[in-house]
Amino acid sequence: MADPFRVYIGWDQRESIAYDVAKFSLERRASLPVAVSPIKLDDLRTKGLYRRDQDPLASTEFTYSRFLTPALAGFRGWALFCDCDFLWLGDIAGLATYAAGPKAVFCVQHDYRPKEKTKMDGAVQTVYPRKNWSSLMLFNCDHPSVRALTPDIVNRESGAYLHRMQWVADEDIGALPVDWNWLEGWNEKPAGGAPNAVHFTRGGPWFDQWRDVDYGDLWCAERDEMLRAQRL
Repeated sequence: MADPFRVYIGWDQRESIAYDVAKFSLERRASLPVAVSPIKLDDLRTKGLYRRDQDPLASTEFTYSRFLTPALAGFRGWALFCDCDFLWLGDIAGLATYAAGPKAVFCVQHDYRPKEKTKMDGAVQTVYPRKNWSSLMLFNCDHPSVRALTPDIVNRESGAYLHRMQWVADEDIGALPVDWNWLEGWNEKPAGGAPNAVHFTRGGPWFDQWRDVDYGDLWCAERDEMLRAQRL
């Protein structure tokens, strides 16, 4: 039996419901075995894997810890990271087909330049090159550039080095179709159907001020379905 496709989703105490819905929506549409794990800051600190001081500009608890995904995966095989503010509407098996070949990491290569000054629950909205590339990353954990992304590097290097993917050569970054990381409020809505993965990067309907975002109704329906399943 093949090993499950490993997925690590960022967890933040302010958005725990977002994590739950992201995990539920991914798992129930997956046609291949998946193993979904949260990236929780307190757990990583307890294990000695995360030692950075708190960054006042970090908008989530997993701003930097996401780059520990290859270490958590044992630096072997392929592993996916995504933010918690995702709603999975497609089968993750379609994304898993990219887990092959010589690339070090795959991501949707957005040119994202938001105009909002704040996001989520009032967090500062920063603008920088390759913004949101790191919100979904498919890591080739056997690649030398990824193996070099050790806990020491993740704890020491700057946010620019990590999020702009300066740890890997440009030619080793593979491109994914935009519908695997469709940015609500930025990307154009597809003509037919919905994206495979909606990313509520500005803020999702679990925040009062973001209740009316595109596909927010689908997120609420998914949450309700999850709660029904839990009751059963």
